[in-house]
Amino acid sequence: MMEYLEAFYNSFVGTLNWTWKSIIFEVPWYTNYFWGLILISLVVWGLEVLFPWRKNQKVFRKDFWLDAFYMFFNFFLFAIVISGVYRILQLFFGDIGITAKSLALIDFTKWPSWSQLLIFFLILDFVQWFTHILLHRYEILWNFHKVHHSVKEMGFAAHLRYHWMENILYKPLKTFGVMILGGFEPEQAYIVHFLAIAIGHFNHSNIKITWGPLKYVLNNPVMHLYHHAYDLPQGKRYGVNFGISLSLWDYIFRTNYVPEESGTITLGYPGDENMPTDFIGQNISGFGLGKKKS
Repeated sequence: MMEYLEAFYNSFVGTLNWTWKSIIFEVPWYTNYFWGLILISLVVWGLEVLFPWRKNQKVFRKDFWLDAFYMFFNFFLFAIVISGVYRILQLFFGDIGITAKSLALIDFTKWPSWSQLLIFFLILDFVQWFTHILLHRYEILWNFHKVHHSVKEMGFAAHLRYHWMENILYKPLKTFGVMILGGFEPEQAYIVHFLAIAIGHFNHSNIKITWGPLKYVLNNPVMHLYHHAYDLPQGKRYGVNFGISLSLWDYIFRTNYVPEESGTITLGYPGDENMPTDFIGQNISGFGLGKKKS
């Protein structure tokens, strides 16, 4: 037991120290997720201000500051706390003989760096796409995912407005997917992570981008807006456009839907008026607590 407690403590402190070193510029710039997140956010926000898709939407849109807090909470504060839990799980599975190498179906570690990054990106994105469908399909998971869909005006920071329980689900599934298909994380994985942050910010932004012919591969703001639509198309009760960074999976599995590109649709979901408007209320609502009285 002491071994597990020590592992939790060391991971917690290690992640905390790494975050602090990132803030004071004591880590390499290419792995500095703190300032990297801020820089990407400022760039995308600046483009929203200069080239707004929905002209009547304010620069400081509805829930701007709430979403900004979510962004830092989910990406850093909660990540520090949960890092110790993941380290305990890693240690436990190692003790019973389950490691990344033992589960790997293919050894990608000897492949060229560019192909390792590509495979890593595809694996992570497919696992996230599949997990995203689960969040919509099963009520117990949807109750948590509702927080993300309570956004009523889209902007870059809405990307990271999500219930902390989603981290509990996403992280182990992403790790398991990587372990099964290679058991590795490339040395240059930070490229994939920064790319995913940038695409996610753009997808939720008030900018009209479709990427032209690449829309069948890359997710985009127009496509993702319909994922947040209040009214779903007939026969799509669980939703559409589940892609995270890539739209590819939606087109392959026919969960794609983009009927028009005006950007004026109503966002949310039936019953979203019962979602609390504050951070604490939203984060306990998934457990059936703190809901507004109708």
